[in-house]
Amino acid sequence: MRDKCGIVGAYSHKKSNNISRPIYYGLYALQHRGQESAGISVHNGEKMSTYRGMGLVCDVFNNGNIEGLEGYVGIGHVRYSTTGKSRIENSQPFFSEFDMGTIAVAHNGDIINSMELRKELEEQGYEFKSTTDSEVLCHLLIKKYHKTGDIIKAVQEVSKRLIGSYSLVILFNNDLIVVRDPIGIKPLSLGKVDDITLVASETVAFDVVGGEYIRAVKPGEIMLINDEIKSFKMPTAESCKQAHCMFEYVYFARPDSILDDRYVYDVRLKIGKALAKEFPAEADVVMPVPDSAITAAIGYSRESGLPYGEGLIKNRYIGRTFIMPTQEERETSVRLKMNPVKTELEGKKIVLIDDSIVRGTTSKALVNILREAGVKEIHLRVGCPPIISPCYYGIAMATKRELIASDKEVEEIRKTLGVDSLGYLSVDALVDCIGIKRDQLCLGCLTCEYPTRLPDNIKEYEARRCTC
Repeated sequence: MRDKCGIVGAYSHKKSNNISRPIYYGLYALQHRGQESAGISVHNGEKMSTYRGMGLVCDVFNNGNIEGLEGYVGIGHVRYSTTGKSRIENSQPFFSEFDMGTIAVAHNGDIINSMELRKELEEQGYEFKSTTDSEVLCHLLIKKYHKTGDIIKAVQEVSKRLIGSYSLVILFNNDLIVVRDPIGIKPLSLGKVDDITLVASETVAFDVVGGEYIRAVKPGEIMLINDEIKSFKMPTAESCKQAHCMFEYVYFARPDSILDDRYVYDVRLKIGKALAKEFPAEADVVMPVPDSAITAAIGYSRESGLPYGEGLIKNRYIGRTFIMPTQEERETSVRLKMNPVKTELEGKKIVLIDDSIVRGTTSKALVNILREAGVKEIHLRVGCPPIISPCYYGIAMATKRELIASDKEVEEIRKTLGVDSLGYLSVDALVDCIGIKRDQLCLGCLTCEYPTRLPDNIKEYEARRCTC
């Protein structure tokens, strides 16, 4: 799976401060959310400056070299592509000059109807430099601002046209605009450090600069941050049900983050404990698939009384997952990332904890590695219910036909993976662990019940997403 991008915004109420460095460190803390490209836009009261590049944050900015990016207000972005190919033109923030100033947009999410909106704009004479939905947002905001003369009204008007998920930080001249979609699919938090107001996809972006978490940005909330901080609502905010992404808690967010006032670490501990209750196993040791399943494995160990151990060591210098053309190369890529500790595995019955199973190819390769290391029995426990349908809100996980659970029952999956037993956490247990009501979570990939309408032409939409 690919993650969903990360965004940071900062406004210094002391104009002599340069906010580029806290944005840089915030992006560094959010590197797990995107490793394709990174970028920062800042404004010093007179002009906007932007720098973007392909690769990791430290490579793009040469280990913290932010010369030429000076300003007291700015935004930043790390990207994994769900809409638009991986190339510099599609990196963010996306910026534009127009007759009334400058605008830069950093977006986390996926606008489902962006193709329809883009076609409308092209027919009206707008030209596009990229293939991202973020540029669509940029043109729509400029268009509405020309009509209203008010950036907040422009955002409110644009929000009426958008279907999908979006958390946004917008640098509009020297104002910072913060937007969260009306059903709150993507996380967004407000924080501060000294004289600087911060916003970010996850609270770890505040921690790294010694800042503090204030609160979550509310679904459907628009914030205008300059010398003051003002809050506004989208026209549809009151009528929309919330639909927070369950996968943030299961896998995507860092365990030390706070999402909508919930500690991710605590949720994952509960997931592990719930797995132990639903699917106990007679085994010698509990082991995680590192790193994202570590906390759940600790929870399973505590609840079951089985000792916790490490059987797989992750090579943390391996970045993103590459799509290999052959099965042999795919297995090699797994071995590059995970290596077994044979002395901990040989002759053992293990409970292997994973956060989720999507295609099943990585799980199967790991099982083969463990068998070769001499494991006697493998009891696989999964902290996410079976994924039976794609995500249309910013997670490029797979098409439906590629999902191993889309057409297989649990027993068939067990045989395919080659494990001795297999247990998926139930949907009800997952909801209890997260602590958000079921009708306020997005569970579309687990239930095929989505919180918004889907594209009229699903196949065309999926083809666009698969060009990433």
